Amino acid sequence: MILNVKKRIFDEIEIRTWGNIDDSDFEHGKEEEQGIALRKSAESDESTSDASDASTDMESSDRGENGTPKYHQANPESMSEEAQQKERDFRKKLNRDAREVVSDSIHKGVKLIVHRPEYDREAREEYDSLSKELMPVVREIARKTLPLLEHETSAEFARNQYYGSKFQADSVAYKDFRYFAKKLPPTESPSLVVGVRVDESASMAAFGRLEAAKRAVIAVYEFCQLCQIPIMIYGDTADASKLEQMSIYAYTDWEKTDSNDRYRLMGIRARSNNRDGMALRIMADRLAAAPQQTKLLISISDGQPKAMDDYTGNYAIKDMQQTITEYERKGITFLAAAIGQDKEVINQIYGNERYLDITNLIELPAKLVRIISRYL
Repeated sequence: MILNVKKRIFDEIEIRTWGNIDDSDFEHGKEEEQGIALRKSAESDESTSDASDASTDMESSDRGENGTPKYHQANPESMSEEAQQKERDFRKKLNRDAREVVSDSIHKGVKLIVHRPEYDREAREEYDSLSKELMPVVREIARKTLPLLEHETSAEFARNQYYGSKFQADSVAYKDFRYFAKKLPPTESPSLVVGVRVDESASMAAFGRLEAAKRAVIAVYEFCQLCQIPIMIYGDTADASKLEQMSIYAYTDWEKTDSNDRYRLMGIRARSNNRDGMALRIMADRLAAAPQQTKLLISISDGQPKAMDDYTGNYAIKDMQQTITEYERKGITFLAAAIGQDKEVINQIYGNERYLDITNLIELPAKLVRIISRYL
């Protein structure tokens, strides 16, 4: 089984002795990082973005036996024509699907572009630097989680067996001695798909929030890879330009997996405004189409929705609440990780049962990974 192979692989990896892992394992030991102020800066209200039109290229690599990264040249210009065409087709599909999803909503007139960020060597180096301290803890949590998946019991029975745990009287008439049914073995992969939405509004640049979001998505992404959980991570911003009133950045997607996606994540930026309801609708609809039974959507945000012309206040809050209610009926579970000054408003929007108060940003990666493990 794949899980047994993974278990052997884990045993071959040198992992420092972490003891009982808790949220403090992510601390750097710097006194000034123990408590990060979560007040709003004067600049955080500005809705302009100097980097709104720039998309960062990123590439992924696996690690060698000694833990050093093995780089593979995978920049778009070196990809085969067939691979480039598949990437273009996938980007077009994401744009077409997203526009169709919002066509019957209050966002139908908003000009939307879905980007598929690329990757370069600088992004690989940044990812390796950030992930170096996170991976031991992520591996340890996955190490504790995988045995639970391996021993879970299937509820489905295979009929017409020569032996088994359940006798089927209706099969006796066939006289082929296949009178029994037995439980099917558990599936190799958990029936869970995870979506992470990252608010890329300008205020995310304040007080280390952007760095915390990057560290969080790295931890979530790598945990999902180790546990074979399909993962999609999108970022979004509004009002990047008059021709791009809503920008979606598809860093990873459950439908098209790519080992280089982890390096695309380094393209997360603080850009402009945030049209939360539209982003949640697009992501929730994609998750609803996934075949997995449990569909979890986590939103990492530092503030309440605000976009031009009038997407703010009660109007925006009502849109978000209606979106959450609509897609919960379709099986989506929503969680909101509040990392900024508008925690009370975020709590009001999502409700206590969906609200995560992240006071210490250093705790964010470990908390999200543990939350996801509870849904397995």
